[in-house]
Amino acid sequence: MRKHSHITLADIAGRLGVSRVTVSKALRGHPDISEGMAKKVRRIASELGYSPNRMARNLSARKSHLLGLVVPKIAHFFFGSVIETVYAKALEHRYETILMVSHENEEQEIQHLQTLVSMRVDGIIISVSARLRDTAIFEWVKKMGIPLLFMDRVPDPPPKGSTTVIVDDYGGTVQAIEQAITVGHTTIACIGGDRNINIGRNRVQGYTDTLRRHGLPVREEWIIAGGYGTEAAYSGFMRLYENGQVPRCIFAVTYPVALGIYAAAKARNVRIPHDIDVICFGDSDIGSLLTPALSCVSQPTQRLGEESVKILMEMIDHPESTLAGNYVIPTELILRETCVRAKGTATPDNRLKNDT
Repeated sequence: MRKHSHITLADIAGRLGVSRVTVSKALRGHPDISEGMAKKVRRIASELGYSPNRMARNLSARKSHLLGLVVPKIAHFFFGSVIETVYAKALEHRYETILMVSHENEEQEIQHLQTLVSMRVDGIIISVSARLRDTAIFEWVKKMGIPLLFMDRVPDPPPKGSTTVIVDDYGGTVQAIEQAITVGHTTIACIGGDRNINIGRNRVQGYTDTLRRHGLPVREEWIIAGGYGTEAAYSGFMRLYENGQVPRCIFAVTYPVALGIYAAAKARNVRIPHDIDVICFGDSDIGSLLTPALSCVSQPTQRLGEESVKILMEMIDHPESTLAGNYVIPTELILRETCVRAKGTATPDNRLKNDT
């Protein structure tokens, strides 16, 4: 028998004594072919080990039915949830999704985009690396005629005529800081983020604007940048602690940042929410299981993924249409066991002192 990779539609047709067109239609589920014939074709195709020649089909159809998805990480509740949604939504449109992970590395990100273009994907969704500096690659992708959509993370400045789908980073942060102020906190720190991209910049802006609007202090030493992960947050908390004074409340710019704060507080025997209070941007499927359960701004990951695929499909199917713009999805404040004590019942807001 010939190798499976060489089995063609003609081989199946010869085995059944039908035309190649009949086999092709049967495998595609065309209504011209009876269910009985379709079953025979599928059975013989399976016996012979037939695998469709996707590249040949793509060339004839002028579409690959492939979407590229580039994200900075996957070991993360937010991105994991978005990836699952993108995959599911793309399949509804009979599209496969090719996932690439940049690991917050600009060079890898550029290489991934070049690979996706070489694979002739029909469109690309990307959430950019926090370390992105050179945006020329995005202009190149557009020149190659491939629709490109920025999801969640957007370069600064975004390429002219870009299409972006983001959550309301600024408004969600305002919600979180307003909640902290409502329960009586007057000294609030902000840990995590990178102002090079929109999510870090907008969340810090929401934090500072809300404090100023309430006449509360904005101190640069209380704004600890350093990324969106647990380790950076741990060291950020230790910097505050080792300076001798920690603000009464900490706003974490992502859920992993909040986990780093929890770990650092535990290492220093600092009780949450008794000694310090914490509220964060972003949620997790284990957020309610933390001790204490963490109050947060919840990002609608499913809607973010669905809207991204929906808009990208419009860009693919109707390239003449103008969909450039910034699509913003609202967030939701979820209150659990942190940042919920009534005003006047919290530990006095004189900041935690380091006794070491």
